[in-house]
Amino acid sequence: MDASHWFLLCLIVGLALAFDYINGFHDAANAIATVVSTKVMTPRVAVAYGACLNFAGALLGTEVAATIGKGLVDGEAVTMTLVLCALLGAILWNLLTWWWGLPTSSSHALIGSLLGATWFSGPQGSKAIHWDAFQHKILIPMTISPIAGIVVGFVVMGALTWLVFKWNVNLINKIFGKLQIVSAGVMALSHGHNDAQKSMGIIALALMTFFPEQGFHVPLWVIISCAVAMGLGTLSGGWKIIRTLGSKMIKLQPIHGFAAETTAAAVIMTASHWGIPLSTTHVISSSIMGVGATKRLSAVKWGVVGNILWAWVLTIPATFAFSGGVMLLFRWASSLF
Repeated sequence: MDASHWFLLCLIVGLALAFDYINGFHDAANAIATVVSTKVMTPRVAVAYGACLNFAGALLGTEVAATIGKGLVDGEAVTMTLVLCALLGAILWNLLTWWWGLPTSSSHALIGSLLGATWFSGPQGSKAIHWDAFQHKILIPMTISPIAGIVVGFVVMGALTWLVFKWNVNLINKIFGKLQIVSAGVMALSHGHNDAQKSMGIIALALMTFFPEQGFHVPLWVIISCAVAMGLGTLSGGWKIIRTLGSKMIKLQPIHGFAAETTAAAVIMTASHWGIPLSTTHVISSSIMGVGATKRLSAVKWGVVGNILWAWVLTIPATFAFSGGVMLLFRWASSLF
């Protein structure tokens, strides 16, 4: 391998870790928005708490990384340029939606970018995509998980309301304020477990193209470096999105935050066990909607929800187009030399 190939590999690893870092601050709200909005923790303490548990969660497994790295695209069709284009498309979308304050899915951004770069990589690009895996591992969970978040969140909050309806309000806030610290921690752990693995899968995919004789596997240094990047990204916070999730959708009390976080963590951990790269953003957002709807439907600010839903729907098509456009640009530039 010549120096240019080594440079490209290092560039891809660097961009993958940058994506992981951006994912951390973009999705920091997933774990800590509710605990900040209910004033159970100060923003600085909550961010540090979430960062530590995001790091720990990233060390728990590589099932999702395998889905990203070898479940969606034929390994033989993958090139270093393809991986580079996928990362650029996902990073661009994450930065745009962070700037707009929209809690979109970093997972779906990376998946859409990987599919777009593959599709436009050449005449046979579309045949290299495993559409059955995309349907079962991405499309169906993408539809079901927000519904599960709304329904389970509604049921959990309804059960809690029935349990405590005779309690004093101050007692409820005191007890669930403490319980919310636990639920936020589990949510952060589940976020790190599912989301950090996407970058692990991309780096492992790049390594497989560089060292094909080794096959697809996730080295320990990749796991640790992605865990560190995710933790550091969370530590930097994503305050625009935290405000959207924590206060713009609905006014939360500690009991609502506990119900939403518990619901989301349960759904995400289940998906991670089965290697499904779920959108933690979709799940926590929909859980908050379900919890809020138990107060009354008008308590949810549906205009804000509508903007979030549009961002959800557009994520995969937009990143597909972004990375596809970058791939076409690379192909055009290479034809000139």
